[in-house]
Amino acid sequence: MAGNSQRRNRRTSNKKGATVGSGGKRRRGLEGRGPTPPAEMRKKHKKNRIANAKAKQAARKPVARRGGKGQSELVVGRNSVYEALRDGVPATTLYVQQFIDNDERVRDALSLAQERGGIHLMEAPRPELDRMTNGLNHQGMVLQVPAYEYAHPEDLAAAAFDVGEQPLIVALDGITDPRNLGAVVRSVAAFGGHGVVVPERRAAGMTAGAWKTSAGAAARTPVARASNLTRALEAYQKAGLTIVGLAADGEHKVGDLEALEGPVVIVVGSEGKGLSRLVGETCDYLVRIPMPGGAESLNAGVAAGVVLYEAARRRG
Repeated sequence: MAGNSQRRNRRTSNKKGATVGSGGKRRRGLEGRGPTPPAEMRKKHKKNRIANAKAKQAARKPVARRGGKGQSELVVGRNSVYEALRDGVPATTLYVQQFIDNDERVRDALSLAQERGGIHLMEAPRPELDRMTNGLNHQGMVLQVPAYEYAHPEDLAAAAFDVGEQPLIVALDGITDPRNLGAVVRSVAAFGGHGVVVPERRAAGMTAGAWKTSAGAAARTPVARASNLTRALEAYQKAGLTIVGLAADGEHKVGDLEALEGPVVIVVGSEGKGLSRLVGETCDYLVRIPMPGGAESLNAGVAAGVVLYEAARRRG
């Protein structure tokens, strides 16, 4: 009994053991932590993300990536063939009908093909040209345009970082008119951009029409093709780029957006539908172009040109 009482008293005792000291931790906690590190060294800061992306890019071994090939194309008709040759549309073969009437447009087209070089001249009977063109009115002249070699979306940013520049890229969402694509390519080249990204499906590609509208800019401005545009934009974000989408109801005015000074992807939607839902949700910013004249929307080429100009102005 006595032993049980002693054990119970020990369990219910309020006596505390030895108190452990702070060991100086409290005093050290009051000491300063030194000067604030620069933005590039602070985690979760945008400049830190950009710096890390550049470091990874510098350490990355160059890998040849391609976005695949488009489809070869035929340009038919004397005027169309002449204009394609004049405007620098790539071509491999010019087919000319046997015993064709040698008018001025035919002579000019043949002269341009010979001056450019690298274009094979082939004479073919009319039935063969009819078969090639599925009965279109070819007027005795058919130009073979090779399949376009698309870049990979990652290559556009990599090329900019490699030369010490902030990437300036335009992505097109739902643009189906090749002439709009050509106009955007021309604007990107004019304002020092690094390329254009288009979706692989349900979108305009680099056809002869896009080449002509680009007025030669397609020869020096790469176009990349993405199997999934949303995932391509997310990959750009991980690489340190800011995604800026154009929207009529955007929260920010394009002239107020400082993000255009850094690495950026400008996303342009179709004139009627604008950005798709998933693409819009992926954007870091949605911006609008103020239009005092009251126009409801701008076509893709004009809208991209306005934002590219603002980006170039801020960077200059």
